[in-house]
Amino acid sequence: MTALWFEQALLPGGWAQGVRVAIDAGRIAAVATGVAAQPGDERHAIALPGIANLHCHGFQRGMAGLSEFRGRPDDDFWSWREIMYRFLDRLTPEDIAAINALVFVEMMESGFTRVAEFHYLHNDADGQRYADPAETAGAVVAAAEESGIGLTLLPVFYAHGDFGGAPPAPGQRRFLSDVDTFATLVEASRAKLPADAGFGIAPHSLRAVTAEELAAILPLADGGPIHIHAAEQVREVEASLAWSGERPVEWLLNHADVDARWCLVHATHLTDSECDRLAASGAVAGLCPVTEANLGDGIFPAARYLAAGGQIGIGTDSNILIDVAGELRGLEYSQRLRDRRRALLGSEAVPSIGERLFREALAGGARATGAGTGLAVGQPADLFTLAATDPVFAGADMRTILDRWVFAARGNAIDCVWRGGQKWVAQGRHVARDAVADRYRAVVGALLA
Repeated sequence: MTALWFEQALLPGGWAQGVRVAIDAGRIAAVATGVAAQPGDERHAIALPGIANLHCHGFQRGMAGLSEFRGRPDDDFWSWREIMYRFLDRLTPEDIAAINALVFVEMMESGFTRVAEFHYLHNDADGQRYADPAETAGAVVAAAEESGIGLTLLPVFYAHGDFGGAPPAPGQRRFLSDVDTFATLVEASRAKLPADAGFGIAPHSLRAVTAEELAAILPLADGGPIHIHAAEQVREVEASLAWSGERPVEWLLNHADVDARWCLVHATHLTDSECDRLAASGAVAGLCPVTEANLGDGIFPAARYLAAGGQIGIGTDSNILIDVAGELRGLEYSQRLRDRRRALLGSEAVPSIGERLFREALAGGARATGAGTGLAVGQPADLFTLAATDPVFAGADMRTILDRWVFAARGNAIDCVWRGGQKWVAQGRHVARDAVADRYRAVVGALLA
C-alpha cells in the first residue's frame, strides 16, 4: 500500500484540505481529510480526479495541421473528410499503434486518465479484413498499455455512405462491416482487452447504419456503452429530414430506446424539444469543443441542456489539440460568443465555471466510458496534480483553483498523473514520452514524405 497526501483535493463532496489517499492494488483504499502527512507519504499541493475522454479517433492526430489552409471557398467538415480519407489510406497497424501511443501520452499529460476510442479503421488499404479481424484494435490496445491510459474500446459499425442505406464511398472502404462480420469483429476485439478495460459498441451515425442494422447490433454492446455521432452538421440534419422526416436526434429518441447507456457525440444542432428530451433520457452528450470549432460544426446548446438536467462529457475527437482545460474553456467561450454574455455555465450550486464544467465532464465521462471515477474509496486510483508553483495559482484558494486552471493556465500547469495507482507523468512529462515521440516522428515523417 502507498499513500499520497495533498494540501487540498477535490473529493466527490467538494474541496477538502489535508487529504491523505491510501492506494492498494490500483484502487483507493482509504481517504482521510483534515490530517497531517505521515512519514513516507508523497506530498503534493492540489489534487484532482482523472477525467475520461469520451470520444477519440486516435489516428487523426497524425494529420493535425494538414487541413489548415484555404483550399476552396466552401471548405467545411465534408471537404476536411476527404483529406482524412487520403491520410488513412496509408496507415498500417504499426502506424496506428505509434500514432495512438503519442495521442494517449499527450492525453495523460493533459489530465485524461481514460479514453473511449471510437475505433473504425478496421480493414486493410484494399478494404479487406486482416487475417485477425481485430488487428487494428490490437494496435489501439498496445498503445493504451504503453501509455498506461485506461481504455474503453468502441468498435464502430459502418456500412453505408448516407441515410437510407446508400452505397459507401471508396474512401470509406477501410471502415466497412456487415452485421455478421461486425459480430465477429466485436468478439475478436473484446478478447484483446486487458482486465481493467471497458467495452461497448459504436454505430457510427445514422448515415452509416440502417434502422434494421442498428437494431441487430445493439445487443452486441452486452450492457456496455453505446456511442453514435448525431447532428454534428446542418447538412446531416437536412439529409435526415429528407430520409425520414425526422432530425437525427429526434429519430434516435423516437426509435432507439436512448437511455443512460448511450452517448450522442456532438449533438450540435438540436431543437429546444430535442434538447430537453435528450437531457431527460439520461444519455450523455459527448462534446468536443476544440474539434467542433476546428471543423466549423456549430455550437451545442449547453446552457439549456445543463439547465434541463442533461449530462455532458468531453472528448478530443480529431485530436487537433489535446487539452482537458482547452475543451472546457472552449465550451464556455462558445456560449459567450453566441449569447454575448459571460459566465453562462455556472450554477447556483456551483457558481465557479471551471469547477462546474469539470464536475459535469467528470461524471459524464465516467458514465459514457462505463468506468468509476473520483477520489473515493473503491474507485480506481486515477488522479492528477496541478503545479502549485505555477504563477497562475498565486493567491488561489479552493474557490478559484479550477477557474485559474481552465481559463488562465498555460499548457504546463499539470505536474503529476497517476493511473491505477502508478505514476505515469512527473514534472509534466510522461515517463515514456521520449521513446513514443521518437517513434511517432519516424512514422508520420515517412507517411507524409
